[in-house]
Amino acid sequence: MQIARVVGTVVATQKHKAFEGAKLLLVQPLTLDGEPRGAALLAVDSLGAGVHEKVLIVMEGRAAGQILGRTLAPVDAAIVGIIDTVDLAS
Repeated sequence: MQIARVVGTVVATQKHKAFEGAKLLLVQPLTLDGEPRGAALLAVDSLGAGVHEKVLIVMEGRAAGQILGRTLAPVDAAIVGIIDTVDLAS
């Protein structure tokens, strides 16, 4: 799992049938300090996350596909949690 921030939404009028009814969001992976890390990526959201929220994402095909209830869905990333707070132990 990784921490990311939702930075935008994606609307696709034509998409794979596995994505019918699925919400697609653009997420930016973050460091533990909240700084952007790497390139933004597309993630499937089934939790109702919104722009600017911190989220937990999975980056594995099988785990990400299970979010849609379809293990063979062509999914690289999925939102699996919405983060309220992050506390780092010193």
